[in-house]
Amino acid sequence: MAVERKPYRREAEDKRRLALIEATLALVSEGGAATATVRAIAARAGVTPGLIRHYFHTKEELIAASYRHLMTSMITDTAGVLTSAPRDANARLAAFVAASLRPPVLDREAVVRWAAFIQETRNSPVMLDIHHQTYLAFRDQLQGLIAALPNAPTRIDEQRRLAIACNALIDGLWLEGSTLPEAFAKGELVRIGIKAVGAIVGVDLNYYLLLSEPPDL
Repeated sequence: MAVERKPYRREAEDKRRLALIEATLALVSEGGAATATVRAIAARAGVTPGLIRHYFHTKEELIAASYRHLMTSMITDTAGVLTSAPRDANARLAAFVAASLRPPVLDREAVVRWAAFIQETRNSPVMLDIHHQTYLAFRDQLQGLIAALPNAPTRIDEQRRLAIACNALIDGLWLEGSTLPEAFAKGELVRIGIKAVGAIVGVDLNYYLLLSEPPDL
């Protein structure tokens, strides 16, 4: 009969895994995925290379875990706003868009890391699959919010097309806003994003800015 590992041991192991992932992300920021060698990761995390192999069989597995962590963290940070957003469908969509275009999601280091990992998708089916999964996770969130709108199209394929368009718009604003934050006025990207998404889905979302204006606008 298998002995269940105690919760505190699992928690400690989860913290060690996270520490290795964070060390990997820091190195990727500094010089790309090639800089994140097992030896360099171990030194940054303050552990031995052998300990890394206890949690990840290969460097590629650790790189993949780091990419997944980066993307899922941004999705979680964006979707987290929905827990306190109003029940009104229009307001929920606006809140989701706004959260995707302000910190902590809007972040220069996140773009640098994302760009480094994207290069790896050319030669790694695992990295490409993570990209595919996380893209769908964010797009599906958008599609669900669009489907809940009072005037939403009833056809799922049309909801999907709208979600793809909104996703592309948000991605572009996120990329430029994270890379060149000084090029935009405070809250400008949020305002642009909300108005543009509203135009795509055929809903006036401007009222969201007037009724529940976030502190950073």
